[in-house]
Amino acid sequence: MTTLLPRIISDYMAASDSGNVDAIVMCFTDDAVVFDEDQEWRGRARIREWRERVATAYEYTVELRGSASPGRVDGLERHDVYTHLEGNFPGGTVDLTNRFGLRDGFIARLEIVPTEAAG
Repeated sequence: MTTLLPRIISDYMAASDSGNVDAIVMCFTDDAVVFDEDQEWRGRARIREWRERVATAYEYTVELRGSASPGRVDGLERHDVYTHLEGNFPGGTVDLTNRFGLRDGFIARLEIVPTEAAG
């Protein structure tokens, strides 16, 4: 299922595609948390470190495969975005579920997991 994405998620995806770390960071709340590759990145400064690390570690392309909005989860407005990545990271390809939790129009939580593990 594909749903219309909230503007902040579209802004995040566009900033990610262009590599604009400043714009990426501004999509998050001050106290946001990101979970990616079994690591936690809490707060805008740490989220900046995460995105800068990703930008220098790998080259990859992202294809949007769909999205869903399961409603409110843990007090946050939840939106799931399904993507397919190809690049020079281990394995070369992966399907990911990006679980966004929004608060007051910004990303308060982002969990990125392989789609098969998202179940």
